[in-house]
Amino acid sequence: MGLIRGFILALFLVALAYGVSFVLFVSLLPRTPAIAPAADAIVVLTGGGARLDTAASLFENGTGQRMLVSGVDLATTRPMLKKLMHGAKRFDCCADIGYAAEDTHGNAVEAADWARTHHFQSILLVTARYHMPRARTEFQKQMGGIAVEPYPVDQSGIDLSGWWRHRGTVLLLSLEYVKYLTALAVTALT
Repeated sequence: MGLIRGFILALFLVALAYGVSFVLFVSLLPRTPAIAPAADAIVVLTGGGARLDTAASLFENGTGQRMLVSGVDLATTRPMLKKLMHGAKRFDCCADIGYAAEDTHGNAVEAADWARTHHFQSILLVTARYHMPRARTEFQKQMGGIAVEPYPVDQSGIDLSGWWRHRGTVLLLSLEYVKYLTALAVTALT
């Protein structure tokens, strides 16, 4: 009986630690800065219109020398992406499209190769707020000495101010937290 109680207590403590750390994770999600940090280039991860629109706006208003849109579907052409992102003059000359990445790790590898090719010392990473901790972990591991400046964006349809009231948001954040913990473990071991 003592072994079963010990197991139940251990299980309870693990669940409690997970629950507390999950709430802490959500409460510490980074917010969009009032002013974009200076960076040599912008890397935006596909996965939502708000990310793409924000990156294009920053870029067209002078942030960065070049922009990489990473994780683009193979069926998406440059003109389609330009229209989707509301790109303008700078998009034509200085936006690169990355088709190789299929996940966040792939985004980081693709972006690191791109940044090194262009000899950038810093990038502005644009992705969703809930995705930023994991993306930043993956990017910092791949970038080596290249600075990664976060620029988190609120994703439409995801209410982080009242996340606990929406089952879909809770599930999304829970899954993202597990992926973040996995990314932390993998980057620490490699």
